Amino acid sequence: MKTFSSLDLLPSLQETLAEKGFVALTEIQMRALPALLEGRSIVGVAETGSGKTLAYALPVLHQLKSLENEGKPVSDLGRPRAVVVVPTRELGEQVTRVFKPFTHTTRLRVRNVLGGTGLDVARKNISAEFEVLVGTPGRLMKLLDSQFLDLSDVRILVFDEADQMLDQGFLPSALRIASACSSKPQMALFSATVSNKVQDLIKNLFSKAEVIRSEGSHQVVSGLTSKNLEVPHGKRFPLLEKLLSEKVEGGTIIFTNTREQCDKLAQEMKKSGYSSVVYRGEMDKVERRKNLQLFRDGKIPFLISTDLASRGLDVEHVGRVINYHLPQQMENYIHRVGRTARAGRKGLVINFVTERDEAFVAKLDTLRSRKASGARSAPSPDSSKEWPSEPAHKPPPPKIIPVGRPMARPGRKGAK
Repeated sequence: MKTFSSLDLLPSLQETLAEKGFVALTEIQMRALPALLEGRSIVGVAETGSGKTLAYALPVLHQLKSLENEGKPVSDLGRPRAVVVVPTRELGEQVTRVFKPFTHTTRLRVRNVLGGTGLDVARKNISAEFEVLVGTPGRLMKLLDSQFLDLSDVRILVFDEADQMLDQGFLPSALRIASACSSKPQMALFSATVSNKVQDLIKNLFSKAEVIRSEGSHQVVSGLTSKNLEVPHGKRFPLLEKLLSEKVEGGTIIFTNTREQCDKLAQEMKKSGYSSVVYRGEMDKVERRKNLQLFRDGKIPFLISTDLASRGLDVEHVGRVINYHLPQQMENYIHRVGRTARAGRKGLVINFVTERDEAFVAKLDTLRSRKASGARSAPSPDSSKEWPSEPAHKPPPPKIIPVGRPMARPGRKGAK
């Protein structure tokens, strides 16, 4: 077992790690930290909940504090030396929280400029000297355009949850942010999945990058128990009620595909006496944050959400994820189930399955069989080649065997 104490980190960082009880490294930390500490640019592919934020936060702080110790402190206003680009405000707040404990011993300063806050607030946040900036693409672009932000002294540039960022159409912004930095900053890109869009960003940003892929990346999270339950015609909520009465250690996140489904389910649960909160887009941000905190504190056991909560949301002790409606994209499924079984813990995933979901369930079983057989191997550490979207060798499609009774099929007695 490799530990944090074995790493060549500054004493001020080791002190905080010891105070916070960090001992063993996760796989992505074990592989990414040494490379980043040596100044190499990397592409890290790791499942959600793998500890990747700390994997880049520690090298960032170590290198910036080392510069200061060499007599090269930050001296200009609004001119950071490290930038972490995140897709959402929620993830930006989480990343800032990971950095904060280490700033007390290093005396380094972390600021954030995130969507959903006024431009005046963002300008105020960067009006003094600071070393690390966490920001969303839109807010960073506005500050660059208004010349309130200068990235010419950036030594390290990090893109976190790159797949979600690109799903939201931020490729031009990401490239613009990178071009505004110093000529050759060290770069790190982290993503749970590797889509064609992510490959495009990698090709545009990296002339050569070390690819670090943790075991289980682009796969269903290890440590999960998953069940597929057939939904009787028109009986989706009664099936859910049976599950809600079961005891689970930790909270339950229930995923729907649309805001309308989310609100409808919340109303049904309220009528049936279940305490739940909603977390979705196009709701008041203050209410959304309040709802998340109630769930995070364990005061409300059920969080009903769209895919907004599936990306980068860090809530400890989520014991169960229920896909009330299965997503259409496998990437969204991987992010959803990544809310449980985090950092080596156990978790339960329950999928509500109808006939229209058969193709998705077949794809899911194919993914599981690849993981079990090791059909998709990780690229070599020094590989900078484009990764195929699908493995060159495809295993034969497996039989669909849902947990529970078999699904009714057309032509079979009982088919709807």
